[in-house]
Amino acid sequence: MLDLNSNLIQSQLKRFIHSALEEDIGGGDISAKACLDAQKDSQAQLLLKEDGVIAGIELAKLIFQMHDSWIHFNSFVEDGQYLSAGTVLFKINGPESSILSAERVVLNCLQRMSGIATLTAEVQNKISHTGCKVLDTRKTTPNFRIAEKWAVQIGGGTNHRMGLYDMVMLKDNHIDYCGSIDVAIQKTLAYLKNNTIKVPIVVETRNMDEVEACLKYCDAIERILLDNMSVDDLKTAVDLIANQVQTEASGGINTNNVLEIAQTGVNFISMGSIIYDARVLDMSLKAIS
Repeated sequence: MLDLNSNLIQSQLKRFIHSALEEDIGGGDISAKACLDAQKDSQAQLLLKEDGVIAGIELAKLIFQMHDSWIHFNSFVEDGQYLSAGTVLFKINGPESSILSAERVVLNCLQRMSGIATLTAEVQNKISHTGCKVLDTRKTTPNFRIAEKWAVQIGGGTNHRMGLYDMVMLKDNHIDYCGSIDVAIQKTLAYLKNNTIKVPIVVETRNMDEVEACLKYCDAIERILLDNMSVDDLKTAVDLIANQVQTEASGGINTNNVLEIAQTGVNFISMGSIIYDARVLDMSLKAIS
């Protein structure tokens, strides 16, 4: 789960912003330098151009302030609100050259995050009556994972592991390299004990034999992942597990079949598509004269 207050996440977030600004501005914003007065203050506002869930307001504020501390940020909305086209999300005041130099980085983040939050909310609302929760995955944009998982949170979804360091996830390749689920789990438990590491363990299964093998370790593992199973197989697996451990469905799940999957009784559905299939939410930054 993304913890925005952790030192690690805060450090990574600031490093991302610095890198994104450096990528766009480079040696300097030539357009702004050519025709704008660096000492002149002006105003601008961000206008939403289509309906959706807003995500990235807090990040936008941080980007502007890291770029130029003289920029004053005044938000009229909060992350997580569903808003209509035409809504003014925030106004800013400060050196006009600084406003325009940071504009594209802010827009790219806000539009992308809002698109993800909107799609996540759509999916989670569709299955909310089942009690099933939507999870994101590690299928994220390199160096933009924090923002994308932040957007999932804002949209009402639940974060899976942040990376390879905060959860053990024994997937098909780990199991095949080890020779069996039993060997993979036993070696993992020994390693965690010997190194005094406490992280949750999720084990991916492909059939009922592998599900049964996992049931011997219900006290040690967090969740059984049911990968690429049919609806009938998911129901069979859920009945077999009988709430002894949490269940997660994964593989080939999209907005068209997510409800049917949720109705099998699984606790979680992991969907990379809530991130990689999300389209940006249109918005624009306009100068106020």
